Amino acid sequence: MLNYIWLGFFLAAFLSCIYQFFVRDNNGIFAQVVQATFDMASLSVEIALGLVGVLCLWLGFFTIAERAGFVELLTKAFRPLFKKLMPEVPSNHPAIGSVTMNMAANMLGLDNAATPLGLKAMQDLQELNPNKAIASNAQILFLVLNTSSVTLLPVTIFLFRAQQGSVDPTAVFIPILLATCCSTLAGLLIVAFIQRLNLFNKTVLFYLLGFGALIGLLLAFLLGESSVSLAERSSLLGNLLLLLIIITFLVMGFLRKVNVYDAFIDGAKQGFDVALKIIPYLVAMLVAIGVLRASMVLDIVLKSIEKVVIALGLNPDFIAALPTALMRPFSGSGARAMLLETMNNYGVDSFAANVAAIVQGSTETTFYVLAVYFGSVGINRVRHAIGCGLFADLAGIIAAITLGYWFFA
Repeated sequence: MLNYIWLGFFLAAFLSCIYQFFVRDNNGIFAQVVQATFDMASLSVEIALGLVGVLCLWLGFFTIAERAGFVELLTKAFRPLFKKLMPEVPSNHPAIGSVTMNMAANMLGLDNAATPLGLKAMQDLQELNPNKAIASNAQILFLVLNTSSVTLLPVTIFLFRAQQGSVDPTAVFIPILLATCCSTLAGLLIVAFIQRLNLFNKTVLFYLLGFGALIGLLLAFLLGESSVSLAERSSLLGNLLLLLIIITFLVMGFLRKVNVYDAFIDGAKQGFDVALKIIPYLVAMLVAIGVLRASMVLDIVLKSIEKVVIALGLNPDFIAALPTALMRPFSGSGARAMLLETMNNYGVDSFAANVAAIVQGSTETTFYVLAVYFGSVGINRVRHAIGCGLFADLAGIIAAITLGYWFFA
């Protein structure tokens, strides 16, 4: 899929250049596009190298959390819920443990740990699957919850905003938290409706009502405030929670007799490697996006959408953030590149960049996750997985745009 998207970007840019040159008599279009390739390639390396410090910092703290058993603690907390949501999985089967471990890692933003745990969970669920070529109900629910981006700590977004020079990198924390709750709830509801899961079971209700109460308290804390006050409160609460999380990791590590300093160093060592590994992907996608913008393709598409939005009587300020939203279901690296390009073009603290950041933090690469997870166990009939995953993505995007206006308009 990504191969076709990437190739399509360059072909669309080339056709637009031909149109600009012959129809609009734009003699400089070819020079603009070529220059964009060099500019975006340089920007990619600058971004990746600028991330080394913050990647080392957070990978160090997350390593402490893993060794201190924080992920295992979350696993125990959510195990009863998944027993009820996946009734065909025996309560003592390893799949329950691997599913909850994966969800716990996702909640903490532990991408490196979440993916292998997710593959293990899918393999465990496949053992119970009566038809190995067709996705089971449990596998579909697990995948949709993954694609709905159930993330409580969007550290990657903070890293990119900090690297791009944001005045307050964590200002989008609360909007992302609320938007990801919307996408996850939408994914759960649509799957429950199709699979006829009983969400009124007392165990499920306990979790849903408890989670809803926390969100309600958060909304009560925010309602009635102006956009400026909302941004300030989001920043205050976000920074406070991040500090509490760091202190919790350190205290748990100390109490569990983890050598927190050595654990931090071991995790931080991965930061430089991760930064280097993402350079080729950033170069590939940022150059393609830079070519699209320089050739006027992106502007033409966005202006067309803007005309439709205006005709419907809606505020079009969110249009500039749509490239991230449109790319997100197909490619994580592509959406990340779109986000960075929006930050670079409009400013990291602009309304468009804030909305794009919320979208990035509240949705997931549905087609990529589906291909990797189902492909790892040989499933070729995915049933309602794609539709439910995209529904969750749509809910997250709509919530992200709405919250962007609420917090930053």
